[in-house]
Amino acid sequence: MGQPPNVLARKCASRRYLALVASKWSLLVINALDDGPARNGFLMRKVEGISQKMLTQTLRDLETTGIVKRDDHGTVPPHVTYELTPLGKSLRQEVRSLVFWVESNVPELSATTRS
Repeated sequence: MGQPPNVLARKCASRRYLALVASKWSLLVINALDDGPARNGFLMRKVEGISQKMLTQTLRDLETTGIVKRDDHGTVPPHVTYELTPLGKSLRQEVRSLVFWVESNVPELSATTRS
């Protein structure tokens, strides 16, 4: 059996997953999926400032790692929804905590940020 995962180790695969889930867009998309399944257009409106290209890439990366499930309803016009998997829902709890911390500490963070 190998060594346990350690994000501080340069060659550990956990570092790649940390980079994915800790990216700004991943955190925002996971947060946007908090209320349940959503379509692409909804996510574009909810996550202000994200480009279509970045949203598509983020959703693909999160789907590849099993955090988001893509459901193509097979209709014309296309109807595709995205939702968090059980693994994604467990991550959502951590994202909620981080978002709450950031939003709660904006005054302190802003006061100490240098321009």
